[in-house]
Amino acid sequence: MSLPLVAIVGRPNVGKSTLYNKLVGGRPALVHDTPGLTRDRRYGTCDYFGQMFRVVDTGGLDPEAESEVIGAGIHRQAQRAIAEAEAVVFVADGQAGVSPLDAELGRKLRLLNKPLILVVNKIDHPKHDPSMHEFRRLGFPEVIAVSAAHGRGVDELMSRIVEVLQIPAPPPPLSEDERLAQEAAALGEPEDDELDDELDEDLDEDLDDEAGDEAADDEDSEDEAGDDEAGDDEDSEDEAGDDDEDSEDEADSEVAAPARPARGGQERSRAGGRHVVADPAAPLRIAFVGRPNAGKSSLCNRLVGEERSLVHHVAGTTTDPVDSELVLGDRRYILVDTAGIRRKARVEAEIEKISVSMTVGQIERADVVVLLLDAEAGPSEQDARLAGMIEDRGKALILAVNKADLVPQAKKREALTEALRDNFHFLPWAPVVWLSAARGDGVDRLLDKVDQVARQYRRRIGTAELNRFFAEVCESMPPPMWHGKSARVYYLTQGRASPPTFLLWTSNAEGLPPSYRRFISNRLRERYGFGGTPLRVIAKAKSGSDTSPERSRSRAAGASREPRPPRPNERSMPARRKASARPGAPTGASSRGGATTARGSTARAGAKPARPGGGRPTAGRPASKSARPAARGSKSARPGGRAAGGRSRGSKR
Repeated sequence: MSLPLVAIVGRPNVGKSTLYNKLVGGRPALVHDTPGLTRDRRYGTCDYFGQMFRVVDTGGLDPEAESEVIGAGIHRQAQRAIAEAEAVVFVADGQAGVSPLDAELGRKLRLLNKPLILVVNKIDHPKHDPSMHEFRRLGFPEVIAVSAAHGRGVDELMSRIVEVLQIPAPPPPLSEDERLAQEAAALGEPEDDELDDELDEDLDEDLDDEAGDEAADDEDSEDEAGDDEAGDDEDSEDEAGDDDEDSEDEADSEVAAPARPARGGQERSRAGGRHVVADPAAPLRIAFVGRPNAGKSSLCNRLVGEERSLVHHVAGTTTDPVDSELVLGDRRYILVDTAGIRRKARVEAEIEKISVSMTVGQIERADVVVLLLDAEAGPSEQDARLAGMIEDRGKALILAVNKADLVPQAKKREALTEALRDNFHFLPWAPVVWLSAARGDGVDRLLDKVDQVARQYRRRIGTAELNRFFAEVCESMPPPMWHGKSARVYYLTQGRASPPTFLLWTSNAEGLPPSYRRFISNRLRERYGFGGTPLRVIAKAKSGSDTSPERSRSRAAGASREPRPPRPNERSMPARRKASARPGAPTGASSRGGATTARGSTARAGAKPARPGGGRPTAGRPASKSARPAARGSKSARPGGRAAGGRSRGSKR
């Protein structure tokens, strides 16, 4: 079901694009003080508390500019938007007052048999509300004062649009039980009541079967009592065979029974997570970029089949990105016409700078980018810059040579092909399509190529297949040497798609230079294709396997060495000192042995036994000549001091 459409119209520079941005959200439309900036129709979706409708922004209606080519095109675009809309929002400038052009446009709009809402913009403060009453003489049933720049009155406007279009309110959110019931119904599972009834029926049947089996067993036991031993043996053999057959039947039934998914949820994958399936109905977004006057708008109009974008021979006609929906059978596309991009040194006007930034934003949002080239002018350095920018952003790329009908000679086409090969030598994987937007030649081949490139862009390869491929590559070209050793590659896997990104898990990421990663990328293209899409090969070091030179140097210097773990039965130094202290020693006594004075000073003894507590042995040292303890208060009473009769270091001469 398509959403109702509301057209925003008015004379130039009254704030239509600003109001459009406020209704849609964000800044999708180019806004500037220059009048006549919006030229094409721009569609968006507005959500007012779950009540959805579409809005279309149009260019300013000026009868004086209608005589010009661009002005006439703007009028055609606005008239087409008014024709297909269910309601019209007429925007006027509250600060400028009622102008003759507003009166003329109001008179034409009142002739339409459609709901009309007059919006007086630029009423930034309540003190300006009295100025809106003069707009009532335009003859509109209701007037709403808003400030699109500040959001004042926008909520009232949206509420009125929803009321005029009679958009139903959204249903209340489902409870958890209702949501689970819907998911079960979608999976074809019975509800809880049905399951209970089935279980009750199965239980009754099982009870009846057990009762019948017991009665049959009683009868069999009475009959078997009168049989002889031979008959008993035969019956036991038959029962054994029946039991074997029953067990085989039960095993077959268990194998044949399909596994039932969990109730109220999706099936789980092997890793325990849910399967995430991409939306196959999502349209493919295609952005057409290139230099000014390369034929982007003409190609979009040719594909859509109508004048969706304004076309003029003057460069820079398109300023805003224009989205167009295209449906071909079961294939859906969003075609984005963008403004031309000139060299950065030539871009001086502020409007052109904003247009270029919006074009770059559309490139980042696109799935496939079509770079249009002028066959008559040939490829240029600016085209190569644009192609490099597209590759850096990881987008699928197609080189479309437009105006091919102007180069019919075979020699000129061969020379142009050689120039393309030289200019885009860094993009050997980008396909080239020759077409003519004016005549329609090659346009169907372009869409076929877009589908092929999109499939390669979203392609995934299993890890097992990649590692078999990488084993073959390593046999022919192993990783290069780096600082005297070769980096060890553990495995190769694809980290993501769009664009295809492959991860080389290695012992050292710096050991795989860019040249070797480019070699892997080229081998991947030779094996799996990937035409039209860039490849990313990233080397990642596995945790705990950093062998960079900085790490090696820091380990050699001992800067990052971790403390050695203690060996079994090993104690720390304070523990050894505490254990080696003699029991009953006075306070301040040293654990290193030797005589100790009252103040704690130690003098050497004549005999020096080995120190207790695992200290260094003193046996083998020459004994001191003086074995007497030092006198109280002597300055020379220090460990290792001179003999008592000698001159101490601190004594006076």
